[in-house]
Amino acid sequence: MTVTYTARVANARFCGFSKLLLAWKGSIYKVLYKEFLAFFAMYTAISITYRFFLYDDQKRYFEKLAIYCNHYASLIPMSFVLGFYVTLVVNRWWSQYTSIPLPDRLMCVLSGGLQGNDERGRLLRRTLMRYASLSALLILRSVSTAVFKRFPTIDHVVEAGFMTRDERKKFEGLHSPYNKYWIPCVWFTNLAAVARGEGRIKDDHTLKLLLEELNGFRGKCSMLFHYDMISVPLVYTQVVTLAVYSFFLVCLIGRQFLDPGQGYPGHDLDLYVPIFTLLQFFFYAGWLKVAEQLINPFGEDDDDFETNWLIDRNFQVSMMAVDEMYGDLPMMERDRYWNDSNPRPPYTAATLFVLRKPSFQGSTFDMAIPKEEMHFQPLEDIAENMEESGSRHPNMALFNRLLIAAPSPTGFMGGALRRTSAQLQRLRHSPSIDQCTSDDDDNDSCKIGKGGSLPSGLGQETQSTASSFRDEKSVRMPLLEIQFGVEQESRGVHPAVNQGKQGRGRDGRADEDFQTREEEEKTESLREEIQVPVSLLPPPPQPSKETPASAIPITSRHPSAFLYHPTAHSSLEHCSSQPIINQNRAVPAIPKPPFGGNKMSFLTVPSYNEPQRFRSVSMGSDLTGS
Repeated sequence: MTVTYTARVANARFCGFSKLLLAWKGSIYKVLYKEFLAFFAMYTAISITYRFFLYDDQKRYFEKLAIYCNHYASLIPMSFVLGFYVTLVVNRWWSQYTSIPLPDRLMCVLSGGLQGNDERGRLLRRTLMRYASLSALLILRSVSTAVFKRFPTIDHVVEAGFMTRDERKKFEGLHSPYNKYWIPCVWFTNLAAVARGEGRIKDDHTLKLLLEELNGFRGKCSMLFHYDMISVPLVYTQVVTLAVYSFFLVCLIGRQFLDPGQGYPGHDLDLYVPIFTLLQFFFYAGWLKVAEQLINPFGEDDDDFETNWLIDRNFQVSMMAVDEMYGDLPMMERDRYWNDSNPRPPYTAATLFVLRKPSFQGSTFDMAIPKEEMHFQPLEDIAENMEESGSRHPNMALFNRLLIAAPSPTGFMGGALRRTSAQLQRLRHSPSIDQCTSDDDDNDSCKIGKGGSLPSGLGQETQSTASSFRDEKSVRMPLLEIQFGVEQESRGVHPAVNQGKQGRGRDGRADEDFQTREEEEKTESLREEIQVPVSLLPPPPQPSKETPASAIPITSRHPSAFLYHPTAHSSLEHCSSQPIINQNRAVPAIPKPPFGGNKMSFLTVPSYNEPQRFRSVSMGSDLTGS
């Protein structure tokens, strides 16, 4: 009963589906023509009544009613309701077909697992296979109207040869209020155990495999029974049906052609036949008919499953596999490609074009790579590049993504984040420590250590100071004074303190510069507290041309100290996240501000020979110095 047209659409061609529009069996015309004619007849009757049998005042009232119905008919969600319903029904339809029990796997295991060429072995195999076919017949008889018409009673099943009379008595003697399609499966397991005891089934593994295939067969029978018992919820089917029928009942009045002389909007033409309304009915009502035909594919519609054909095929094939084909093997001989290492089956003249196509080797087989990119690189260079890239702010990509997703620049935080993004871009293109090898005082591009160079604009924005183990001279007095040197063991005083005092005596102008810049820094700190609550990156120190510094070697056995004044500590916002690198060079002493007071130790930096790790306060990155 299934309509098959697969061969007609095997190849896509111009208007390939147009040939299918003329088919009648299983077509939408055959399913829908009665409803279509009924709808058109009702529309015509209402139209004739409006044109010829109503008075003028009745026509005016009918026209207002038609406009009202046409306006509110669009509120019915036709496409939404029908789309979900038909999708559910089609998926359920195919799942039911895949649940039909097929004996192919079971008969192969049975033919290879139950041994014996004698009459007893043949009887065991055929009886076991007949029990499986009987179970499938009983469940299909329970769910399919076509099968039930073929086997209306158990007597018909016995007469057809699926059950013996003794088996019928035992079947009817087992009283159960439920469907008893599973009884032949139990007979199958009992008989398989007997065959195992007789040695017909060689080992327990083969018996286990046979019973597993039987359980899969029985599980599909159970699924068919549950599909028949559990339908699509009735309320869903009712909602869809009411939506379609009510919509087109409203369209019978709302889609009428009104008198053009009345000047109603959209009613300038009088065509008598509502072409697009009929097409809409054809599509929507046809969609509903598709669901109606597929919701139970075990009936007798044109596109329902061929259950009777399946019963005949499965029974004949299974009996042949376990009986006639048992032990029946053709004579083994060498194939025609026995000595050919590259066998190529022949092609006909209609398929020669296949030979002209090159064999597919993979999507990257024809990929071209420049020659200069095909050379292997030494592992030492790769490791050095990885270390260098790791030292250049590994969190830069994350910061850029966060800053791109920041609020609008016109907002409160937008301006601060935009300025920080610009600073990060300048940081990315700043020179590394490899370029900062000159001792020239005019070289302003060298600020801090390798991989962490910062532009001067960043330091002016954040009002914080980063220290470096380079020869640097600052024209701007930082908030922190960092000096490294050898502690005088005899006096117990850090040399940076004495050298700071000497620096103050050497340059008198540094005092005035520091006072002026301290006031400017306080003003800028107030302004930044209002605009930018937290600064993301530290500034670099500024080189100085005026203040001389005494070089102090950093290879000391004693710890150095970060020395600062308590008043300068109040304006400290964060420490630098730049990596500090020891280059074994002389570091200048930065001049001290001209104010008194006891100095307190902020951070003690040990200068041992092994590498030390420092924790950044602002960004949480690990800095390594040696």
